Amino acid sequence: MKPSSKETLTRFQSLFALVAMVIVLSLMSGSWSGFTGFWRDFLTAENGLNVLRQISINLCLSIGMTLVILSGGIDLSVGSVLAISGAVAAGLLKNGLALAWFDMQLQFTPFGAIIAGIAVGLALGWVNGMTITRLRLPPFIATLGMLSIARGLSMLWTHGHPITDLGRTFEIIGSGMWLKLPVIVWICVALIALFYVVSVHTTLGRYIHAVGGSERAAMFAGLRVEGVKVWVYVLAGGLAGVSGVLLTARLNSATPNAGIGYELDSIAAVVIGGTSLSGGRGSVFGTVMGCLIIGVLNSGLVKLGVSPEWQMVMKGAVILFAAAIDKVGTRNERA
Repeated sequence: MKPSSKETLTRFQSLFALVAMVIVLSLMSGSWSGFTGFWRDFLTAENGLNVLRQISINLCLSIGMTLVILSGGIDLSVGSVLAISGAVAAGLLKNGLALAWFDMQLQFTPFGAIIAGIAVGLALGWVNGMTITRLRLPPFIATLGMLSIARGLSMLWTHGHPITDLGRTFEIIGSGMWLKLPVIVWICVALIALFYVVSVHTTLGRYIHAVGGSERAAMFAGLRVEGVKVWVYVLAGGLAGVSGVLLTARLNSATPNAGIGYELDSIAAVVIGGTSLSGGRGSVFGTVMGCLIIGVLNSGLVKLGVSPEWQMVMKGAVILFAAAIDKVGTRNERA
């Protein structure tokens, strides 16, 4: 049976965005010879590894954002949750935790600090989920509030100063190599595989798609919609915690301003990857493609010497292109 226009648009949405990006970059190169020379320099193993490193943090965030948007929600707090999670991990590793009531000072190993940072992300994600389901607040408002709360907590925890010199054992997570690939890339590959299985081959994944497709129909079918939503935000918070740990390890430093604007890049990657903003349709692999497109776009514009201001304009244009395709697909689906 011949695929519908909606199915074609959804299937090739990421490819369309990539083609648009290539066309624009070629126009900016000034000539065809300049274009071919640009891509000959761009398509190298070294530059490929740099792009993979650069997209790793956004990829971790975007996997969680994919689950949230699939369920019909949105999470604006992931950048701030990243900051407090990374700061907690760094602070516990560097300074330990003083228990004044018991006159004790707890010291943390790198593994213990990592677990603590991820736990902070999980906890804040749970708060998001409970606020949305119990207080009936729109996800936009609830996570916007958490954005401010988590950012303020990161300022309080760090006293406004970076936490640095975290040790080689911790740093290797973000900058080490294994089998000729960065460790951080291997971690992302494992997360992609894990959450692909979760989203496609588990009951929770099917429930997430069902809730995003039609929350009312999911309720009539007997699904615990509130429970599914809480799980989605917990997982998104946990992945933001992982991102915070990875960013801190990569920089060997935690700053209270880490992750500012990261939620926008995360949403952009999910939309460019073909996940519908109305929920119920999308995939983890599509989000991987969206992250790659953003990474290639950023790297290409830097190599072309494009100013940061115009880089923002170009990125926004690609996002609008992908969102417009999503809108057309949604309109066709309803028709």
